[in-house]
Amino acid sequence: MSTYLLVHGAWHDGRAWNRLAPLLQAAGHRVLHPSLTGYGDKAHLLGPEVGLDTHVEDIVRLIKDEDLTDVVLVGHSYAGLVVASVANDVPERIAHLVYLDAMVPEHGESAVDVQPITQQLIDLAAASDTPWRIPPLPELPPPFGLFGVTDPSDVAWLRATLSDHPVLCLQQPARLDNPAARRIPRTHIHCVGPAPEGITRRPVPATQPNGSPSRVHELPTGHDCMITMPKELGELLLNLSG
Repeated sequence: MSTYLLVHGAWHDGRAWNRLAPLLQAAGHRVLHPSLTGYGDKAHLLGPEVGLDTHVEDIVRLIKDEDLTDVVLVGHSYAGLVVASVANDVPERIAHLVYLDAMVPEHGESAVDVQPITQQLIDLAAASDTPWRIPPLPELPPPFGLFGVTDPSDVAWLRATLSDHPVLCLQQPARLDNPAARRIPRTHIHCVGPAPEGITRRPVPATQPNGSPSRVHELPTGHDCMITMPKELGELLLNLSG
């Protein structure tokens, strides 16, 4: 039995994984998919002081409180920065790191460094009455939809789960200065369906930090693949090794 710890991205909450988690559980694994501070059942904690460091602390505390080991740590989108820093803090507890259509930082980089278009969101927030918070992105015409979700019922459900995202989350730097974290195997899963203009993805180096060949998988769907292709995503996660 493995422990899968699924970390949602910006604007989402732990419910984003509701279709995927049962598939992993049915295969005999433990699955945790908490909401980060400011989202879901923690939405009342949203404030200008909530940043990347807050979310890293959320996950590190959960891992320690639950005494989790051999964790398959999955970070979606913005949460690539979260899981990278978590692995830096508790590398001895992480068995595998999965970047799911995620931002992949270097040490000291923020979300703005990894995905420069996010600066536009910060600038728009700065001109508003609440400069510390960024509302969810709007639904776009097909084939883009809402974070890649296009089915009307799914869009309605997803929209009801979204919350504002604190600016500080996009400005605080990720920490990747622990050499032990470089030994953790990692996998990249890219969603290669239609994507809005301005979204960029860094090439994955041919070699992982631990020296083994990089592992990259693709899913032919939009960004929120845990909603649109949970079965296929589950199969990829269940077939991870080493």
